[in-house]
Amino acid sequence: MTREEVLEKIRQVIRDCVPEMVSSDLREDTVINTETAIDSMGFILVICRLEALFNVRIPERQWKKLSTMGDVADAVLKALPKE
Repeated sequence: MTREEVLEKIRQVIRDCVPEMVSSDLREDTVINTETAIDSMGFILVICRLEALFNVRIPERQWKKLSTMGDVADAVLKALPKE
């Protein structure tokens, strides 16, 4: 799976969790907690949905380090099984 495919799935999950984000431009450098309408509970929901979607586990201790869309994509890509 490519980085862009992962980013697109992250965008879709965020839009599903936060409907008011549908028309927003979610870029790789978008800071999730300040440039989106996602609060801490919403962020947890997004991470849990991504874990289920990609069938991966992102350790909770790593969550506080995920500030941008790119950070989340990196975490997902790192957690994916190697082919």
